[in-house]
Amino acid sequence: MFGRLFGGGGHGPAADPHALPAPRGRGVYRLEALGDTRVLALVRAARAGDWEAVKAAAAPFDLGREHQVLSEVCDVAGVQDWIGRAVEEDKEHRALALLVSGARHVVWGWEARTSARAVDVSREQWRVFHERLEIAEEHLLQAAELRPEWISPWRRLLTSGRGMSLGRAVTRTRFDAALRRDPLDPGAHLEWLSQLQPRWGGQPGRALAFARQAFDGAPEGHRLGCVIPMAHIEEWVESDRSNHLDNAQVRQELRHAAERSILHPAHERRPGWQEDFNTFAMALSLAGERDVARRVYRELGGAFTPWPWKYMAQPEAAYARFRRRV
Repeated sequence: MFGRLFGGGGHGPAADPHALPAPRGRGVYRLEALGDTRVLALVRAARAGDWEAVKAAAAPFDLGREHQVLSEVCDVAGVQDWIGRAVEEDKEHRALALLVSGARHVVWGWEARTSARAVDVSREQWRVFHERLEIAEEHLLQAAELRPEWISPWRRLLTSGRGMSLGRAVTRTRFDAALRRDPLDPGAHLEWLSQLQPRWGGQPGRALAFARQAFDGAPEGHRLGCVIPMAHIEEWVESDRSNHLDNAQVRQELRHAAERSILHPAHERRPGWQEDFNTFAMALSLAGERDVARRVYRELGGAFTPWPWKYMAQPEAAYARFRRRV
């Protein structure tokens, strides 16, 4: 399955020499390091706290734009313990060190806050949360200044700004900054989609309207189509897991989005494509759409990614259950 990573252009998927082999004897498995040997080397270097190895492993990628690869680094526990030295000592690669540090402190901050409701977060948790996000803001803004063409700092600043309740004017400015660098960047659009949710001060229906407008402007085969299933999943969450998705109009919209984006011949699979497919798989499954869902699960070959299934009580079990149904 992983030998079909880079497809598109109407000529069928080509073999990917960097694909990690799927574990044998397992129908469903958690995807590791985006299913890519180079990303795995990067993750291992981060776990070892080896900045020189991190830089070498990051060379095939542009962490200033490839959000999913950056996420693999900043999700590694303990990065915050050594990345500060790289910020201070590596003048040549200071922007990269600042980006990694800022992104890690955003994740580390949310780890302190947890996913609990605001009323259930303790005063000490809020203190640590804001302390870490303040460092994230400082480092990300410095990275953005040093590398003005990068999108990643602005995408991460949307997350930190939401956590610090900086207000719509600030977050809108940051979203616009990301769009100036790439008007079709999926990561920035997905962050703004979250910002528009009622639980973050948005108005009901605004996020879905935004997703539809963004998708309408995307070329065929573009992964920006993922904003449609994610918007419906967010609506499902906001409606307290009601049957929002279970209607013919939603099923039709999801089918159209899948066929015009991830299932389109022009779609190019980059490291992390499985998360896009998981997003469609979850939305299609919740909507009760079987035909297109079957195609999506078949392409995944059992590869499970925690996002966006983490919205469910038992994410991997839910994935396996829906996969069996189709």
